[in-house]
Amino acid sequence: MSGGVYGGDEVGALVFDIGSYTVRAGYAGEDCPKADFPTAVGALAGERDSEAMETESGNGDRKDKPGKTYFIDTNALHVPREAVEVCSPLKNGTIEDWDCFQNILDHTYRKHIKSDAHLHPVLMSEAPWNTRGKREKLTEIMFEHYGIPAFFLCKTAVLTAFANGRSSGLVLDSGATHTTAIPVHDGYILQQGIVKSPLAGDFITMQCRELFQETGIKIVPPYQIASKEPVREGAPAVWRKKDRLPAITKSWHTYMCNEVIQDFQATVLQVADSPYDEQAAAQMPTMHFEFTNGYNCDFGAERLKIPEGLFDPSNVKGLTGNTMLGVSHIVSTSVGMCDIDIRPGLYGSVIATGGNTLLQGFTDRLNRDLSQKTPPSMRLKLIASPSTVERRFSSWIGGSILASLGTFQQMWISKQEYEESGKQCVERKCP
Repeated sequence: MSGGVYGGDEVGALVFDIGSYTVRAGYAGEDCPKADFPTAVGALAGERDSEAMETESGNGDRKDKPGKTYFIDTNALHVPREAVEVCSPLKNGTIEDWDCFQNILDHTYRKHIKSDAHLHPVLMSEAPWNTRGKREKLTEIMFEHYGIPAFFLCKTAVLTAFANGRSSGLVLDSGATHTTAIPVHDGYILQQGIVKSPLAGDFITMQCRELFQETGIKIVPPYQIASKEPVREGAPAVWRKKDRLPAITKSWHTYMCNEVIQDFQATVLQVADSPYDEQAAAQMPTMHFEFTNGYNCDFGAERLKIPEGLFDPSNVKGLTGNTMLGVSHIVSTSVGMCDIDIRPGLYGSVIATGGNTLLQGFTDRLNRDLSQKTPPSMRLKLIASPSTVERRFSSWIGGSILASLGTFQQMWISKQEYEESGKQCVERKCP
């Protein structure tokens, strides 16, 4: 380790990509992350009684801290417990709760990576609008608390572009909490062109919830069900509730209900190939769905109407007179805010990524809408990987590619550099 360069291909770098919905982590050079679990955690405040102090078994993890206990990972989070609130360390894509964030990292190292932190350099993704203070604090935690040998921070959109073999392009990322269009030019983000909209996965979940309330469908999360009977379609569900359930919190119950709704979203919803039309939607083939409590139902026009809100917010009830932009508007607005010389390059590689883009028909509709908005002098090319893994994990995969490149090895912030110039070096080394 001479001259502050952290080199050598024999060292397995780790890549962390912490999103609003899930945490992805694994070794650089691999094609998918080792860990993929919810970013949401269960938090229990106050003293624990002796029974509750028993360590959870299985893949889940429980981390004790004075005053707060965290239940991290799918298994631990899914157990109904008294007074456990569901919370997330992130807000608006950046870290807000550092204690919770460190517990997630501890859990990842212990249960998924199964190796000491001080052995591996870490490449971590960050939101394009992350603040200087938070970047410096993260750098400090990684070197001081975890003792890692080298560190690098990279914007999610840049990593997504790399994963798709591009150094320039417009990244359309539609995740859980927001949909953003981020212009990338030669591996750098053009901050002035970032356009954000809150119309994303959580918005679709809310629309589904309203539909179920209107039609009288009750969402019953699996933890409440002891047994259920087969029923014919449209008939009321026959099921028995579990006895002796603990007094769970509203946030935990909502989280479990949302999981059922998200299953419905992925199975039933479809984006129409042209703007929503009542008559055309009425002729759509229906889709059958069975809820967790055994209730069966066919869904027709609703399948198209709910995701239409992503493309045309004027269609959504309760959003009248709003200024929110649909997906294709976000893209054209973002390109319009960039320098005229680089617009052809942005239109020539629009990269769709994020869980929402996996909705059936999403990319076809986006392509159609953008074709109508693109100036005739520009050539439009929409890049959307056919693989669901690549679309969901694109920023992690970009990090995996980047951290394993030989030419990247002199880019790391080494521990020696950190000790010499302090946490401020992150601003200089990581654009």
